[in-house]
Amino acid sequence: MTRKKPEELRSYRWFGVEDMRAFGHRSRTLQMGYDYEDFAGKPVIGILNTWSDLNPCHAHLRTRAEEVKRGVWQAGGFPVEIPAISLGETMMKPTTMLYRNLLAMEAEELLRSNPVDGAVLLGGCDKTTPGLIMGAISMNIPAIYFPAGPMLRGNFGGKPLGSGSDVWKYWAEKEAGRIDEREWRAMEAGIARSFGTCMTMGTASTMAGLVETLGLTLPGAGSMPAADSGHIRLATESGRRIVDMVHEDLTPKRILTDGSFRNAIIALMAMSGSTNAIIHLIAMARRAGLELDLENFDRLSNETGVIADIRPSGRFLMEDFHYAGGFPGFLRRLMPHLKRDEMTVSGRTLGEVYANAPIFNDEIIRPLDKPIAAGGGLAVLKGNLAPNGCIIKPAAADPRFLKHRGPAIVFDDYDAMNRAVNDMDLDVTPDHVMVLRNAGPVGGPGMPEWGMLPIPKKLLMHGVRDMVRISDARMSGTSYGACILHVAPEAYIGGPLAAVETGDMIELDVEARSIRLDVPQSDIAARLSSYRPKPRHFERGYVRLHAAHVQQADQGCDYDFLEGDVRLPEPEIH
Repeated sequence: MTRKKPEELRSYRWFGVEDMRAFGHRSRTLQMGYDYEDFAGKPVIGILNTWSDLNPCHAHLRTRAEEVKRGVWQAGGFPVEIPAISLGETMMKPTTMLYRNLLAMEAEELLRSNPVDGAVLLGGCDKTTPGLIMGAISMNIPAIYFPAGPMLRGNFGGKPLGSGSDVWKYWAEKEAGRIDEREWRAMEAGIARSFGTCMTMGTASTMAGLVETLGLTLPGAGSMPAADSGHIRLATESGRRIVDMVHEDLTPKRILTDGSFRNAIIALMAMSGSTNAIIHLIAMARRAGLELDLENFDRLSNETGVIADIRPSGRFLMEDFHYAGGFPGFLRRLMPHLKRDEMTVSGRTLGEVYANAPIFNDEIIRPLDKPIAAGGGLAVLKGNLAPNGCIIKPAAADPRFLKHRGPAIVFDDYDAMNRAVNDMDLDVTPDHVMVLRNAGPVGGPGMPEWGMLPIPKKLLMHGVRDMVRISDARMSGTSYGACILHVAPEAYIGGPLAAVETGDMIELDVEARSIRLDVPQSDIAARLSSYRPKPRHFERGYVRLHAAHVQQADQGCDYDFLEGDVRLPEPEIH
């Protein structure tokens, strides 16, 4: 491999020239205890670290950053750790989705404004993955993603617990009076047993696997458990590899193509991954200057069945999946459906990397002819209720609701809905269609994960565990049920969801990809003209910027001034 000369490195403008500014840069580096031999003429590797004490998924990333540094030193680079905002899904309100674009902006500007030749991106919790990747794509210097990895499987009464998925499941049982407070506390203590992300196929594991499929991680990084010693070794290997990527000038836009995103969509369907991934993949593709829309997802939804038997759609957890072969084995299974010539950060093509990956358990990583569900893991519906589309995960829903007609019961905000579902006198049946609106990108704000609306307590007491629910919100990737999400355009900006009234009949047919409000179009138009949502007072700061510039779910929820592949000029150094 040809090594770049010092003057060919981006960081040379800061450290290599002979002027007063470079004197300051070098002297301040010496101030931190480094010697010239540590940094002079070497690729500078920025380690963007999203560690935080309020993000349990990333509790180990301070240590992993040191292990990445070890690899950078070994390969002849100069590592510098740079903190970035940590989007902790469990603590941050109203939703980390509100701040995904803020992280993307920060990542891009951190890499642009500092003397960085390449980057290792440390993330994992749901929105940190797309946020970091979006920023790295826009900056387009060599970058490699290192996922935080899934936590150990949970344990409750001798049974494995899956984060998120089993919370919803057992909460329903608690509300129905089938679990007492002592059992609930025991489950609370056993469901999250180590650092790392959710160990179900929620948004974190989905996005880690898709980023590996796109070619932006080293093999196996998408599923490697956070507590496994292999995770440490992979961190060091990522540090070594990024130095070579700088010399090879292997940037995200050399890796990301229409073909690599096609591969990611097929993988998403085959793992029955998080519905959130659709929004993130669209945003990431558009940052790379590629066109990706909901039609791409629906067209490829039946390319393969669901072959990853992982909760919430399946039975197993990410720890089981990794030791069954992980994403390398999963991608090998999918190889007949994938474009094999797409480049990866390893410097080899997808086909070269994964063609012979071992698979140790056919029950968890299913053969293509023995899927757990025949159709794709996600489906895109359209109709007069969602002219720009909405999403459902058929594999995680009760099959009887995939074709359904029922009366709407409508809520204009989450608090009203939450009060109603606890009312034992609520006029609701299992055939009703619950509707929550004004929870989209603007109306939320930030499109919170409110889409898995709770089953009314009255129905829970009678054994009901699923019903049709529709919203312009998202739902957690660990969730399940007949939930129709991402309705676009959202109600708050005048989308048709704003026209629904309690008692209106709603029809859906997943096989036909349709969703319809059974109301004359003239009546819908009249209702929309008079609909006035509860005012949102975005008077200052970041939330005001968000409300003014965020795009709708079908467009990836990026800001209108951020998408596209135009790269800003390098900063002047004077």
